[in-house]
Amino acid sequence: MNSSATLSSLPLLAGAGLPEFHDINPDQVTQGIPLLLEQLNAELTALEGCLDQRLAGDSALTWDEVMQPLHLLGERLRWSWGVVSHLNGVCNTPELRQAHQNQQAAVVAFGNRVGQSRTIYRALEQLQAGDQNLDSTQRRIVAAELREMQLRGVGLEGAEQQEFNAATANLAQLASQYGNNVLDATNGWSLNLSEAADLAGLPASLRQLLADAAQQAGETGWRMGLDMPRLVPFLKYSQRRDLREQVYRAQVGRASSGELNNLPLIEQILSLRLRQAQLLGYANWAEVSLAAKMANSVAEVEQLLEELRAAAYPVAQAELAQLRACAQRHGCPEAEDFKPWDVSYWSELLRQESFELDSEALRPYFPLDQVLQGLFQLCQRLFDIRIVDADQVHGNNLAANDLITSNLAGGDLDGNNLAGENINRQSLAPRWHADVRFFHVLDAASELPLASFYLDPFSRPGSKRGGAWMDECLGRGTSGSGAPVLPVAYLICNQSPPLGDTPSLMTFDEVETLFHEFGHGLQHMLTTVDRPQAAGINQVEWDAVELPSQFMENWCYDRATLFGMARHWQSGALLPEEEYQKLLAARTFMGGSATLRQVHLALTDLRLHSSWTPTSGETPDQLRRKLAPSTTILEPIKEDAFLCAFSHIFAGGYAAGYYSYKWAEVLSADAFSAFEEVGLDQEDEIVAIGRRFRATVLSLGGSRSPAEVYEQFRGRPANTEALIRHSGLVTA
Repeated sequence: MNSSATLSSLPLLAGAGLPEFHDINPDQVTQGIPLLLEQLNAELTALEGCLDQRLAGDSALTWDEVMQPLHLLGERLRWSWGVVSHLNGVCNTPELRQAHQNQQAAVVAFGNRVGQSRTIYRALEQLQAGDQNLDSTQRRIVAAELREMQLRGVGLEGAEQQEFNAATANLAQLASQYGNNVLDATNGWSLNLSEAADLAGLPASLRQLLADAAQQAGETGWRMGLDMPRLVPFLKYSQRRDLREQVYRAQVGRASSGELNNLPLIEQILSLRLRQAQLLGYANWAEVSLAAKMANSVAEVEQLLEELRAAAYPVAQAELAQLRACAQRHGCPEAEDFKPWDVSYWSELLRQESFELDSEALRPYFPLDQVLQGLFQLCQRLFDIRIVDADQVHGNNLAANDLITSNLAGGDLDGNNLAGENINRQSLAPRWHADVRFFHVLDAASELPLASFYLDPFSRPGSKRGGAWMDECLGRGTSGSGAPVLPVAYLICNQSPPLGDTPSLMTFDEVETLFHEFGHGLQHMLTTVDRPQAAGINQVEWDAVELPSQFMENWCYDRATLFGMARHWQSGALLPEEEYQKLLAARTFMGGSATLRQVHLALTDLRLHSSWTPTSGETPDQLRRKLAPSTTILEPIKEDAFLCAFSHIFAGGYAAGYYSYKWAEVLSADAFSAFEEVGLDQEDEIVAIGRRFRATVLSLGGSRSPAEVYEQFRGRPANTEALIRHSGLVTA
């Protein structure tokens, strides 16, 4: 079978439309990715030949000659390799993991070839020089592409380039191994609870979850694990201090010993990043990271972190004293010997005493479907969109159905082939798991489609990595034939699953997480930028990308939004007013400790990538512990190996960028204060500001600098006042 026939026959290499997830397997990865890379390398060679000829001529290159073919090359690889990476995160198996790992080096090598092509770089330089022929979005894209190529080593030659490329391939492999070790260490630990006394203090929902886990493992009793739906409530409610300690030690010691030990990987990753930075002419990796961010320097980031640290530290000290006093009132030994595994338990008890707010008692008011309905109603109110479950659409709007169907199939369907009102929605939106749902986003006025998204809400220990994230399935753009392609997002959470006949009842933290990830999704889906390189979150500086997500969290506390979704799943009763008031009062509870923890993580990340070297005379863990006295209230225990599971910076995109959460939170808090200033009950004003937020932050994506986009929305630069107020670090 020739390559072209094979390419067209493998679902993994479709390159357009929604992936046929169930038809994609590890064998396809092993077979298909090499074939795809072979073809892409040939096409890149042909493109470089054409560009060399044009560069030797007298006439200037055009955007369509350079950027369009370059984008199509990159998009085909992003589509296929993106599917592999997505499935590796949500349906992890040993076979898929191995197939992914085996092909990763070749994928990285192709990326290096594109990023270090002198021909493409010269073509981009010529495009930039012909500035008058480009619009502002195009100019920003070209400048970003040139910078990215510089950071990928286009200026290196010979042995230095070979060393740089070898480090890039090695880093990709190490990041994958690091993430797999965290997943395996998390899934490899369990604790069987065999006595009823082991469950003291645990809510019924957690007891049922532990019982189900034991049954699935073929055990009797109750099975504790380190996945978030079990870990978080256990540390919060268990009255068994000895068991809390055991679980906590397992959590903070993950992936720090034996075959899954990430300690040596951490030093290798940091050393390789440092060497790459030096090859590029930078002093350290933090400088490389900041070259493409809003923040101008390490010193500027440290200044922000110090402002927050100084405000949070005394508040966190006072909060710890309150926890000790609470333990003392209850006559418990923790009062004299407070430990990290006591914090969650006594925080929850103090929260209940201070506000009479029982987090677990709120679950029945937040079944997933009602929360989704409330979220969707908020989006319709603010952004003039309508969100519908694809499986419940029956062709009421044939024009919309045709456009959606064309988009999902890759944008190249003949309208005569459409099934009209009898479209099979399930077949048009393949799923990777039975839990996954699919939704369409429509313009509320015209009912025309704007985007779609997948929602994979529930935790699946063993096959799905922890955390929550948004990723791109399809981006806004045009297909190879020029047909429009609408955005499609992946929205992934790890919340509590349904139990028996009881639906997924969410904690308020899980509600906030869903709103957060949906904010990312909105920026991806509501973009109006027609250049795919700057549509949605593309080209948005990393320290601004959390703005929409953190902004959306604020609406969980808005009266209209909350009461639009908080109804008891059995009785239908609204959340009582007094419970709402308790939520508001408790919003900044332990806010100093929460802020200080983020500062500790961000500063650790920054110093690891700006100060640590292999010859500095200290380990990365020792550097972290040296920062602890001024950024933590309780010193990390000896066994605390948190860096071994700090996936954000060692297996994700946040290296020397974890501070971005706080940097963007300044923007998000200031943005929400625009609504607060007019009054959250002033509907006309709220709607007007919401439309402006959509037309700027959600619409313009990476087509302009984040500072420019933000000032267009707010009318001025952001300041830290709203964040400090929202965090409870100052008295009103």
